[in-house]
Amino acid sequence: MSDITNNLRISQRAQAVAPFYAMEFGKQAAALEVQGHHVVKLSIGEPDFGAPPAVRNAMREAMDGRPLPYTAALGLPALRQAIARFYEDQHDVGVDPARVVVTAGASASLVLAAAALLDPGDEVLIGDPSYPCNLQIAESFGARVTLIPTTAETRFQLDASSVRSNWTDRTRGVMVATPSNPTGTSVPADELAAICDFARERGAWRIVDEIYLNLSDHDAQGRPPRSVLSYDPDAVVINSFSKYFGMTGWRLGWCVVPEALVPAMERLAQNYFLYASAPAQHAALACFAPESLAVCEARRVEFTERRALVLDGLARIGLPVPVPPDGAFYVYFDVSQTGLTSWQFCERALQEAHVALTPGRDFGVHTAETHVRLSYAASADELREGIARLGKFVATLQ
Repeated sequence: MSDITNNLRISQRAQAVAPFYAMEFGKQAAALEVQGHHVVKLSIGEPDFGAPPAVRNAMREAMDGRPLPYTAALGLPALRQAIARFYEDQHDVGVDPARVVVTAGASASLVLAAAALLDPGDEVLIGDPSYPCNLQIAESFGARVTLIPTTAETRFQLDASSVRSNWTDRTRGVMVATPSNPTGTSVPADELAAICDFARERGAWRIVDEIYLNLSDHDAQGRPPRSVLSYDPDAVVINSFSKYFGMTGWRLGWCVVPEALVPAMERLAQNYFLYASAPAQHAALACFAPESLAVCEARRVEFTERRALVLDGLARIGLPVPVPPDGAFYVYFDVSQTGLTSWQFCERALQEAHVALTPGRDFGVHTAETHVRLSYAASADELREGIARLGKFVATLQ
């Protein structure tokens, strides 16, 4: 057996994939907890609420011993219809349920979309900083990813000007997340429309990650932000039950794709994943009940209160946030004035203050050494404790 193991050849693809450092720091935090330390975990984007009560009850019913046969590769028809109604009710945009693909988490949506749209050598434009798995998935299918540096002036997001200036004859698509992980900032609607128009005119696809869209701030009239589908109906939209609905461990997501892409997505889903978890799909139908949506909206409001707590606390201890977030549950703060790189800051904060954070290295190159992501998905009490510990830690650096 050892000879076989020693001769095992690991693919270049697997060797090239970088670790997801947020998860790596999570493992270090778990090791400290085993030693008896209380670690304030602000490194993972995982809401502390869990699924709404009606969803949990629906899962218990689904697991009562009844048969749970395979579902269709694209998902339960009733769930696809419920997701389509959600876009109509929340974002005033009509979506044909036939264009909705239910997947095993948003990550599976990204994999299927990349498999359907990318050929080796295709160039993809992604902002820096951005969610690391987007780059890793695209490169796994042979794409050449151009990371475009962004700044506080553009809210750490792509804008039409940067897309135009980085476009080449090899560019086949652009990936945008709004609101963004790690910054929690959104692309203004007119700017996103300009990006999509520019790409569409060149026959390129647009993948828009709206996982945090329903955790965005509402406007002065109390309306949620628009989906990209309201002005670019052929964009590929990625979404998830993990964040707004608090169902991270359920591994359930969806995407909305152009009609012409549905057959390819179905074939790929059949071969890659078969289908998303049947009991999770049945339970997820309860997400769209009025009582569940009311719970989720109350939680969204609480996240804004937690954000204010964190922004005030970071300002008080001298850790600037160049662009305050307007969605998700992340802040991206600058540690350059501490004399430490972001990696050093996170390592020492974990070991000395027992606060888990995520270094900028996870999210690109441009701000890798200067910025740190904090997730305020933890409880208000944990956030207060974490800020207090960070304040004492930062004081020792001065």
